[in-house]
Amino acid sequence: MQGDDEFGFEHVPVTGQSFENALATARDGDRLTVDDAVELFTTGTATEGIDERRKELVLEAADRRRAEVVGEEVTFVANLNNNVTTACNTGCLFCNFKDTAANFERDSGVDHPGFTKTPAESRAIVRDALDRGIYEVTSVSGLHPAFALDDEHHEILRGYDDAASAVNYKPPERYDTDPGTYVEQMRAMSRDGAHLHSMTPEEAYHAVRGTDWDYDEAYGRLKDAGLASVPGTAAEILVDEVREVICPGKMDTRAWLDAMEAAAGVGLPMTATMMYGHVENEAHRALHLKRVRDLQDRTGNITEFVPLSFVHETTPLYERGIVDGGASPAEDELMIAVSRLFLDNVEHVQSSWVKYGDAGGLKMLSCGADDFMGTILSEEITKRAGGGHGEFRSFDDYAEMIRAVGRVPVERSTDYERRRVLRGDGPHGPTLGPRADGTPLLSPGERAGRADAASADD
Repeated sequence: MQGDDEFGFEHVPVTGQSFENALATARDGDRLTVDDAVELFTTGTATEGIDERRKELVLEAADRRRAEVVGEEVTFVANLNNNVTTACNTGCLFCNFKDTAANFERDSGVDHPGFTKTPAESRAIVRDALDRGIYEVTSVSGLHPAFALDDEHHEILRGYDDAASAVNYKPPERYDTDPGTYVEQMRAMSRDGAHLHSMTPEEAYHAVRGTDWDYDEAYGRLKDAGLASVPGTAAEILVDEVREVICPGKMDTRAWLDAMEAAAGVGLPMTATMMYGHVENEAHRALHLKRVRDLQDRTGNITEFVPLSFVHETTPLYERGIVDGGASPAEDELMIAVSRLFLDNVEHVQSSWVKYGDAGGLKMLSCGADDFMGTILSEEITKRAGGGHGEFRSFDDYAEMIRAVGRVPVERSTDYERRRVLRGDGPHGPTLGPRADGTPLLSPGERAGRADAASADD
């Protein structure tokens, strides 16, 4: 991370609290303040750097809290990532997933690595994954200018003069591939009992742009089309002075919170995230946690919190010299631990093996985390940013890794209401999906092929 002085941030990690008092509050189980969180993140703002001994005290407190709240089970979900399109004009500096939307137009003449899937293609991908036993379909996409909520939305957007500039809209016929509407994609991906986890607040904004509709309207129509829960991504850091640096074209903090409250209001469960380790400081991280906790106080609808360590290698933030790397392992551990201690109203904290790798991800399970993501089957966002920790985990992988750290592997549903402990030596496969019968997700030959491909990539 760069220094705060470079960006002129108002919020800096300086408090009148002491580390000792903050740790005592955490150990007692009392509700932490923002200043308490800053002290725990920094292991004391009165000293430079992270103190190893103090860090371990924070991790121990968080691990005890985890055991009290959720016990020894480590959960994961059988899921597929099906991102519909990489076309996007938002220009977030932390992202290398997107491809400039103009390159997708029929007459662009530009070769690019991006993709757009039709609803029929999404449907086929999901159908195959359901046959393999997955439970959840996760879908997060770029903000394609031809994407509209439904046909009524298309009609409204077509009515604008210079719609491209006014409302970031170009009609589908301008593009090589028509992504369909959000409603059509939701219907395609939620067929046959799949749990569809999609439509971030930023996508919801895109689905009402140029109208007088509110987020309730968007999420209500999407729920009717099959949307079952909402990923609380696009949060990055919920402090506007940070967002103005890393994603100036994105919705602000208030809009993100409004969208999430709307999703809760129509009865959609949701997750919450934080992407950290770029230009923000510990005060920003603490303020973000406070805003998530306040949102949960108001809605009670957040099933899990997901800290996402910034993967920097091929992102504009790194390539332009704005950052020189991501979070350190010690910062990652404290992020998980302080999240567990601060978010006293969110039951589950996730460790991301995509972000941390296997060893790092398992370490987070002793720092306060109790969920270990999902099988994924395909992952494009982190991989395009330079991540190198793979795209797939089998149930046998999960059973072996989780047992190795002395914990209990548990297949879960998206909302954690359905759970199944993995017992015996395996082979293991999913049983909670609408077509799951315990068969492993990949055959031995497919697993070997994926392992060979991963080795070649390395």
